[in-house]
Amino acid sequence: MDLDAKKIFKTLNPNKVWLPVIIGLGIVIYMFAQDENYTPDKIRLITEATWWPIALALFVLVARDVGYVTRIRAITNQELSWTSSIYVILLWEFASAVTPSVVGGTAVAVFILWKEGLKLGKALAFVMVTAIFDNLFFVVAAPFALLFGGNEIFPVIEASAYFKKSLPGLFYTSYGLITLYTFFMAFAVFINPRLFKWFLIKITSLPFLRRWRYDAYERGNEILWASEQLRGKKPMYWVRISLLTIFIWSSRYLLVNCLADAFVDLNLFQHILIFGRHIILWIVMLISPTPGSSGTAEYFFPVFFGSFLNDYVIGTVIIWRLATYYLYLLLGVVFLPRWVRRVFFKKQKKSGEEKEAN
Repeated sequence: MDLDAKKIFKTLNPNKVWLPVIIGLGIVIYMFAQDENYTPDKIRLITEATWWPIALALFVLVARDVGYVTRIRAITNQELSWTSSIYVILLWEFASAVTPSVVGGTAVAVFILWKEGLKLGKALAFVMVTAIFDNLFFVVAAPFALLFGGNEIFPVIEASAYFKKSLPGLFYTSYGLITLYTFFMAFAVFINPRLFKWFLIKITSLPFLRRWRYDAYERGNEILWASEQLRGKKPMYWVRISLLTIFIWSSRYLLVNCLADAFVDLNLFQHILIFGRHIILWIVMLISPTPGSSGTAEYFFPVFFGSFLNDYVIGTVIIWRLATYYLYLLLGVVFLPRWVRRVFFKKQKKSGEEKEAN
């Protein structure tokens, strides 16, 4: 894994926030231009929101981030302080927001944990565990969403037959890729890392894949390294991480339920259906080629939830993206310079003072 600081900070460049902002705004403008039902008056309907579901939405938003911070401390066996954990989560979210969803911010997360004082092997192992458990949630939760949502889990679309079929196809493609990736990563890290390394080297021995053989060798070593760090963890370690992962993602998905309830009256089944559709939407968004699924999220939100929200859908999608995406772009821009000063300059100054004292 390439942890060159220049390349990492190229990813974390605050100037990168403009691309997803432009894409997101572009899609919203396109929606206004193409659909006569979307008018500026519909945005003003935000003022009709009931206050207590909005307060509940704010609560689950904060609860999710508290869950993230608590989980990273649990994964690292409390080796990170609360302050370090907050910085790690904020910058990890920022990295995910400025990179395509299919890429994510894995290398950046390893770098951040490493600069926060963890050994590189541990940083790598902890990031892999986080990614595996997050993906496992999707793999397990999606079948439940399909089961409880039944025929209504995929929205009815007034479009061509091709597009109607392409949405479930997009979901199943994304779900299949996530499941395969999660299975291979879990097998490699938890079951047989040596066999996985052997497989990578063997497959890159083929003539048309030989150019990636060295990279495969490096990835294999990283898997071995990570697996060694996780060996011997007690059952409660994994139970705690599992419960926190369920809490985090449930909080994330409940946000849309809260926002929807602020505008329209919903029964229990509709709440379950919204929760399930959010899981389906998120899995579709995971293969988006745009930074942080910008544009993809704004486009598909009305498709999935427009039948519940009607005229309130455009205002709701704006609030949803402001709270779950653009907020973290802003926080990343604010906290990245502080983290750089804290980790690079203050620690270097402290190290220099210790050398002078000796």
